[in-house]
Amino acid sequence: MKKKQVSQNIAFWIFRLFSLMVVGILFWILGFIISKGIQVIDWDFLTQAPTDGMTGGGIFPAIMGTLYLTVGSIIVAFPIGVLSGIYINEYATNNWFVKLIRIMTTNLSSVPSIVFGLFGMALFVNTMGFGDSIIAGSLTLGLLTLPVVIRVTEEALHAIDDSFRTASYALGATKLQTIRKVILPMALPNIMTGLILSIGRVSGETAPILFTAVAYFLPKLPDSIFDQVMALPYHLYVISTSGTDLAASRPIAYGTALVLIAIILVINIIATLLRNYFGKKVKTNF
Repeated sequence: MKKKQVSQNIAFWIFRLFSLMVVGILFWILGFIISKGIQVIDWDFLTQAPTDGMTGGGIFPAIMGTLYLTVGSIIVAFPIGVLSGIYINEYATNNWFVKLIRIMTTNLSSVPSIVFGLFGMALFVNTMGFGDSIIAGSLTLGLLTLPVVIRVTEEALHAIDDSFRTASYALGATKLQTIRKVILPMALPNIMTGLILSIGRVSGETAPILFTAVAYFLPKLPDSIFDQVMALPYHLYVISTSGTDLAASRPIAYGTALVLIAIILVINIIATLLRNYFGKKVKTNF
């Protein structure tokens, strides 16, 4: 018994050590970016367009472009993903076709993002004639994050005990009413987790928007969804690798990275608050 206790304590401390290492690396990276990027963060940096060959000015067009693409991708992916998850779990029978859908969804979630970018360029930019634009980039990013939303929705619905469905049917509710009034509200907090993961992924993607949406330099905001935009991930890549003066633009690169991290953090906090709100609402109602 004592030997088992010693083995358990050793394993516990090994796991704790690795956890502390992961957290330490994370804080080291964040600390490095903050220390380098905070030097250039000011009001002008956040509200002005780039100037002097992107070695001066700010990153406002890139901030807005990132928000446009992120919101656009969620508008595309979230309704389709949730409805697909509902169909797979609530309506479809567990036959070979549904199993094939699950396999393909899992495989799509592991496809490199640059493949989605090439597909988006071929379909949305060239075939459908959208050109390099917000709508082409949003549709491409929506396809990229769609498998995650579908799988998370399906798992969230599957976790709801069947007794709630049976009780709802016993009270005379239809299947659609049961899904709308009982199942979906109970699963919504977990579905929000999929939305959070999706937002975190699409906000920092570069390859898909490289072929479909972004411009190298665009010192103004777009007039419509059919215009190009700047975006923080691509702007960071450009000024870090191919700017007119890499030494002069290096502080701006760190500042851009810090702003991108801050935006993702804020979006995730908002989504988490919404998830907690709906979770408390479900506990109150049920």
